Amino acid sequence: MSNAMPIPFSTTIHVRDTCLCLHVQRAARALARRFDNALKPLGLNNGQFSLMMALNRPQPAPMGPVAEVLAMDRTTLTAAVKVLERRGLVETLPHPDDRRSRLMRLTPEGTALLSQALPIWERVHGELDGELGPSMAPLRQTLATVR
Repeated sequence: MSNAMPIPFSTTIHVRDTCLCLHVQRAARALARRFDNALKPLGLNNGQFSLMMALNRPQPAPMGPVAEVLAMDRTTLTAAVKVLERRGLVETLPHPDDRRSRLMRLTPEGTALLSQALPIWERVHGELDGELGPSMAPLRQTLATVR
């Protein structure tokens, strides 16, 4: 049996209205849905687009830096890469200096699909910039400082 005191409903309302984490999560889900819907005809979601864009670089990428850019742990990144590998969009290679490590890169098919996805991302992003106006730049700067 618990001796915890009941929390007043007014506290629930206060948390609902002021919780930064809740508001950011709600906004992130709404943005994710919007990009997911736009990318759906290509069979991609926003997370896959972001991962593929993170791999769009001149040299194959090690897991660590990609995980850092995407704010993911390596286990989650590995699972996401496997989905794209099965589709032939990404490949992993042994690291030439450390056989225990893997490098990742887009396949030609992945690059082609990313080229199709980019105009969709640009369109949706442009719509959001138009809807949200000049508040976007300071919001991006502020969010970039959260660690």
